[in-house]
Amino acid sequence: MRAAFQTTLAAPDILLRLQDVTAATDRCGFWHEAYRAVRAETERRAERLSAEDQVVQSMPDASPTKWHRAHVTWFFEQFLLRPHVPGYKSYNEDFAFLFNSYYVAAGPRHARPKRGLITRPGVQDVAAYRAHVDAAVLDLIAGADARTLDGICPVVEIGLHHEQQHQELLLTDILHAFSENPLAPACDPQWTMPAPAVRGGESTLPEGIQAIGYGGEGFHYDNERPQHRVLLQKVRIDRALVSNGAWLEFMRDGGYETPDLWLSDGWAQVQNEGWRAPGHWREVDGAWHQFTLAGLKAVDPDAPVCHVSYYEADAFARWRGAHLPTEEEWETAARLGLIDDAFGLVWQWTRSAYLPYPGYRAAPGALGEYNGKFMVSQMVLRGSSCATPDGHARLTYRNFFYPPSRWQFSGLRLVRYPHAR
Repeated sequence: MRAAFQTTLAAPDILLRLQDVTAATDRCGFWHEAYRAVRAETERRAERLSAEDQVVQSMPDASPTKWHRAHVTWFFEQFLLRPHVPGYKSYNEDFAFLFNSYYVAAGPRHARPKRGLITRPGVQDVAAYRAHVDAAVLDLIAGADARTLDGICPVVEIGLHHEQQHQELLLTDILHAFSENPLAPACDPQWTMPAPAVRGGESTLPEGIQAIGYGGEGFHYDNERPQHRVLLQKVRIDRALVSNGAWLEFMRDGGYETPDLWLSDGWAQVQNEGWRAPGHWREVDGAWHQFTLAGLKAVDPDAPVCHVSYYEADAFARWRGAHLPTEEEWETAARLGLIDDAFGLVWQWTRSAYLPYPGYRAAPGALGEYNGKFMVSQMVLRGSSCATPDGHARLTYRNFFYPPSRWQFSGLRLVRYPHAR
């Protein structure tokens, strides 16, 4: 059940902008509780894994569980404790090199494809590192006056959302690693994909000007701003996500053998990688199975297809005589309640390139490297997945991956243009 991977506090209780909490003591208590809850969720997701599980890196795009646990800790140390705690003493100065990711302004880092070679420090050292940083962060929050809180709360907030991103990656990365094991081990034997809504059919997205992007005062990433207006054409959008059953039809109709359906780079990927089915699918005794967090399971035709790349999603849309939605169409349809399962099952590919919104500027300093420098050669996904922590989804959230990527819980829905011929 999805409950195996939910956070301990509901979204309204943590990681949303403070509404009526104004006193410094109340704010300290809020952030103290939020910090502890999110940090505990990371450990809960890792607790089923052995030390050997936590060090494996199955491909360059994935990272070991141990690295995720240490990296999010380094984030708080680097951007919160060092600037705001005079005389702060690091647990280990070498960890900054080992567990920095891509923050060039923060200093040199270990090469990403070689993270799995870091057998030491071990998982116990990483646990001690987390405890060391946790104690310092909680002391900082507890002793903060109103002025100090004004300075540290934005860093705490983005650090917690950053950790939630890595909580999702922790699951998708270990799923990929386990999928490479011939024994097909289960991360959580009780896990199941949440059931999709049963309603189908299409909704009509009306033509007109729509506001896109985050326009509120709560937390959001910089790539969700500035809010701006776009002109949308009239479009019909599927209420339902594309299912495994529909994907099996695509496969039986030669979808992976028909070059006319594919973008050139996508067809090259199919040929080079030998793709015949979505990621984590395998044929056993003539029947298709999917490797999941609960191990190898027969493909459920009613479940939403996932672990498909942008190339596959685009090819399927062509096969259906349809298109992937733009991110503006998706956001508007979700806001108007025109689609089902917008959140909580699979991320949904759009046909929008990951580019800055009009007027976007990245924040200065190392934290400004969070989103802006990746705005090239990637495609936007919208919604959230079954692995996304509670409280970490928004209508305006822009996820992004390279077109061949399919180790995430990524799926799709389709749109059709009434005027298209």
